[in-house]
Amino acid sequence: MSGACLFRDKSGSTIVEFAIVVPLFLVLLIGIMDVGQMVYGKAVLTGAVHRAARDSSLETRNTSEADATVLEAIRPVLPGVKITTSRTSYYDFADVGRAEKWNDKNANALCDAGETYTDENRNGQWDEDVGQKGSSGSANDVVVYQVTAKFKPVFQVPFLPRLWAERSLQATAVTKNQPFGNQTSYGATAGSCP
Repeated sequence: MSGACLFRDKSGSTIVEFAIVVPLFLVLLIGIMDVGQMVYGKAVLTGAVHRAARDSSLETRNTSEADATVLEAIRPVLPGVKITTSRTSYYDFADVGRAEKWNDKNANALCDAGETYTDENRNGQWDEDVGQKGSSGSANDVVVYQVTAKFKPVFQVPFLPRLWAERSLQATAVTKNQPFGNQTSYGATAGSCP
């Protein structure tokens, strides 16, 4: 066979094209499935957190059971998932994320140098967030329920091992407890910052 015949011979070119295209196609396909799992997981987690927050706002609430329902809902989508939950209760919606009131004499936005403050959550110190952490609140209290889900991806994109690491998704729900009784007022005390 002469050199000119080899140059015109097209047999076997499909194998070379296939060898170039298939790895790229597979990486793209696995990447799409990886993103799809994360998006679907986020949707399921958000729905489960909102449902658990509503259940936790009732008088007959059981926060441990609500947390278990979130885990049960998300486990089929994110195998091996571990969740951490937190609840912070507030007297009213206006209190969410608000710092305790204090006299900022030196105008540095910190409670220091003997400045006085109102200890609204009665924990004996000035807080940047007036909420009671770890509390599901009393009747009519506003509760911020946050869940973080940590998992390893099922679809690991080849050639990108950094994406194989543990990932986390977070969902938050804010609800107001049902008026099953009188709302507890914690009262306020005065304090002085160090």
